[in-house]
Amino acid sequence: MNLQEMQQEIIRLKREKNICILVHAYQSHDIWEVADFIGDSFGLTQQAAKSGADTIIMCGVLFMAETVKMLMPEKRVLLANGDAGCPMAEQMDSAMIAQMRKKMPDHKVVAYINTTAELKTVCDVCVTSSSAVKIIRAMPEQKILFIPDCNLGAWVKEQVPEKDITLLNGGCPTHARITAAEAKAAKAAHPEALLLVHPECRAEVTALADYAGSTTEIMKYAKESDAKEFIIGTETSIVQHLQLACPEKRFYALSKDLICKNMKLTTLGDVYDCVRGIGGREIEMDAETIAAARRPIDAMLAYGG
Repeated sequence: MNLQEMQQEIIRLKREKNICILVHAYQSHDIWEVADFIGDSFGLTQQAAKSGADTIIMCGVLFMAETVKMLMPEKRVLLANGDAGCPMAEQMDSAMIAQMRKKMPDHKVVAYINTTAELKTVCDVCVTSSSAVKIIRAMPEQKILFIPDCNLGAWVKEQVPEKDITLLNGGCPTHARITAAEAKAAKAAHPEALLLVHPECRAEVTALADYAGSTTEIMKYAKESDAKEFIIGTETSIVQHLQLACPEKRFYALSKDLICKNMKLTTLGDVYDCVRGIGGREIEMDAETIAAARRPIDAMLAYGG
C-alpha cells in the first residue's frame, strides 16, 4: 500500500464508520490530508462538537484528547498514538497547585489549556494562547496565578499590566530552548523576512518578533500579510504547511531545534490503524473528573474564550 492508497482507505473508513479526525497543526502534511478539522487544540474540540460523529480521533497529544472527552463524554475518543504526551502539560499536578492555593488564597488560578485533566480540576479558568489576554483582562479578580507556562504568562503580564500576575517556572521545552541569539542570527540571515513567534518562546525572543500569536494566528498572519518572507518561530512543520499554502512566499525555520518529538510520534499508519479499530488509545474518564475539569473550561467560555 502506498501513501495515497492508505489515505484513500482512511477517508473511506472514516465515512463508513462516522469517525471525525482532528489533526493538530504540528502534524505532518500527509495526516493533514485525511483530516476533518485542522487547527489548535481547543479549536479542534469545538469543531468536533459540531461534527455529529460517533468516534473522534485526535492526532495530537494526550491533553488534547482529554479535552475532547471532557466536552463530549458520550463520544468514543481515541488518541491516534497513545504515547504522545506533552512535557509542559505534565510539569505540574493537582497536589502542587492545591498547595499553592492554600498559600495564595486571594489568587485565582488560570491554567493554559495545555494541562492535564487532573490539573484542571483544581483550577478556576482555562485560557488558550489566543484568548489569554482577553480573558485575564475580563476577569474581575486582580490577583492571578498563571500556570504552567511562564513564557506565555510573561507575555500576557506585559499586555495586562493592571493585573497582579504570579508565574511559576514551567513551560514548553521545545519553544523555551530557542535563544535570542538564534532569533538575531535568523533575522540577520533573512533581513527582509518578518519574524513570527509563538508566545511560548522566551520573552527575549518574543521581544524581537514582528508578530506573536498562536499557531493558527501565525499561519493566518503569514497568509494575509503583504510581506513575502517569514521566519517561523514555532514547530518546524508549520514551515512546510505554509510553503504549500503560499508557494509564492518564502518561509524559514527560526531553529532546527523547534521540533516537538511528541507530535512527531503520530504517523499516517497510526491513523489507519485507528479507523480500522485496531489502534489508538481510548480516553476514559470518570464523571467526577469530567465535571471538575470542565469547570475552568466553562469559565473560559463564559468570558468569551
